[in-house]
Amino acid sequence: MKSLRLSMLLGLIILAAPNSHAADEPALLDIERKVTHGYATNDGVRIHYARLGEGPLVVMIHGFPDCWLTWRTQMEALARDHEVVALDQRGYNLSDRPKGVENYDMKLLVADVAAVIRASGRERAIVVGHDWGGMVAWTFAMTRPEMTERLVILNLPHPRGLGRELANNPEQRKNSAYARRFQQEGAHTNLTAEGLTFWIKEPAVRARYVEAFRRSDFEAMLNYYKRNYPREPYTEDTSPVVKVKCPVLMIHGLKDKALGQAALNGNWQYVEQDFTLVTVPEADHWVQQDAAEMVTRSIRSWLMR
Repeated sequence: MKSLRLSMLLGLIILAAPNSHAADEPALLDIERKVTHGYATNDGVRIHYARLGEGPLVVMIHGFPDCWLTWRTQMEALARDHEVVALDQRGYNLSDRPKGVENYDMKLLVADVAAVIRASGRERAIVVGHDWGGMVAWTFAMTRPEMTERLVILNLPHPRGLGRELANNPEQRKNSAYARRFQQEGAHTNLTAEGLTFWIKEPAVRARYVEAFRRSDFEAMLNYYKRNYPREPYTEDTSPVVKVKCPVLMIHGLKDKALGQAALNGNWQYVEQDFTLVTVPEADHWVQQDAAEMVTRSIRSWLMR
């Protein structure tokens, strides 16, 4: 009988004890409970995306180091009257992580966005991008104008503006030293999932990002720089300008230490239609989180006007 009571007691203790694996997993964020998930395929590479809402399609593209969760505030607000799709770029989180620097060429990154639009059953979309997502978004609008309804860019000057400053502005060259380090062989070995979350202020959000970065490929992240970022000696692009044909909204946090304000000068020259620039003096590079409410209101009002 004592043996039976002991067995029952041990069973109750085991049942009452928290699952150690589950306890190690950070709790889902509110946005993660609301979205549905899907995958688009571009030439065998699967691109994960999260979807929320109904209406005209908005596709949101994150930068480095980031994932689809960067758009959590904007997604909820825009989903009141839009179908919002936030993707994980290749190499990140739940998307495929092909090996080889050639698999991160800008043409392939643009094709990933096109695949997501088609997977959503649409022919065109409002395209939103931040940082590397902004570079992809600019290029998408220039090379796929028929698929770009409107363009929203956060903290990524037009490629011509950035190239001009790299060629002529010592301050921008100094601020881009990190990119040159990222272009070096083996630079990815210096990265950690925890270290890449340095910019995230909320502990609960940081925990989810650590999980996302552990699923990611650090070498793939830096392949964006190795394949697509200008290299020394820096020169200005003098080829014929291909103008963006749709309306453009740019939002830029002025405390950005990597992408200086000077690169914003003259960006309107590269757009055929109306061009709106919103600067946020107190926001840093991740303006969509540093000034989340303002960015959300700005995008929403610009889309609804």
